[in-house]
Amino acid sequence: MRCLMMGTGPFAVPTFHAVCRHHQVVGLITRPLVANASRKGGPTNPMLEASRDLGVASLAPEDVNDESLHPALAELQPDVLVVCDYGQILSGATLALAPLGGVNLHGSLLPRYRGAAPINWAIANGDRETGVTVIHMTQRLDAGPSLVKRTTPIGADETAPELEQRLSQIGADAVLDALEMLRGWDRVSILGEPQNQSEATRAPRLRKEQGRVDWRSPALEIRNRVRAFQPWPGAYTELPAAKFQPLRLILNRVSVVNVGEHGQVPGTVLRADGEQLVVACGQEALSLERIQPAGKRLMDASEFLRGYRIPVGQVLSTP
Repeated sequence: MRCLMMGTGPFAVPTFHAVCRHHQVVGLITRPLVANASRKGGPTNPMLEASRDLGVASLAPEDVNDESLHPALAELQPDVLVVCDYGQILSGATLALAPLGGVNLHGSLLPRYRGAAPINWAIANGDRETGVTVIHMTQRLDAGPSLVKRTTPIGADETAPELEQRLSQIGADAVLDALEMLRGWDRVSILGEPQNQSEATRAPRLRKEQGRVDWRSPALEIRNRVRAFQPWPGAYTELPAAKFQPLRLILNRVSVVNVGEHGQVPGTVLRADGEQLVVACGQEALSLERIQPAGKRLMDASEFLRGYRIPVGQVLSTP
């Protein structure tokens, strides 16, 4: 089939390669480069880079739904639009450019976690299982009928980037299966399984302030957020300083420590003995195993404690 790819981020790259191997890809529609040095170290577009490697022509319109662009897209004569990690909702007129409409690969088991950050919120909420869903697209966000689903357990220590990489590979095969369903579709009969709207949950885009650790939360909940909010916004806290601005600490790896009823204010340092940095939470405590002080490199707890003197009883910031 003639496929017009639409994607921007790294989650879409394995699908792009898979579709190129099995179908005729007539072009790539991607988002314009936008500098965001604080989050990604500068402007990047993995799908644009992949298109150059694969020899696929690309366009990066500000608005793919601008109808002045549609004649150029129609000239490509796509049978289907293949959308993944693109970043813009398609209008009915845009979907109508392809006789078979569009399929979208989403990083959750829809209707759970509709929105921009399904992988992050699945980990943050402590889910033990997730997966991917390929939908036949409608004008509503992530609401079309499900064509293909694949499930996978979430590893106990798995971070958002690690899970995203796994799901992107699982999703590539799922998209190929969905395209085969479309190949044999008569365009009249019901295709796929309608989503149960009553079971829909949201996965909104992450915000920087959501990374601030609330030590009043249970230790396991904080640990899940440390895993979920990598690489951005990062789970962070602050070490107060008497004469200077508080030092921001980004938590990269933590583990739950059962210290019984510690009776301390959440955020209190319970242990800082050169090997372990343990902090009281609303329930239990956390051992901070890998930490990145603002402006410094990532280091393990023992190295951090050699450079920063933190007394037992020190209270880290909490909202």
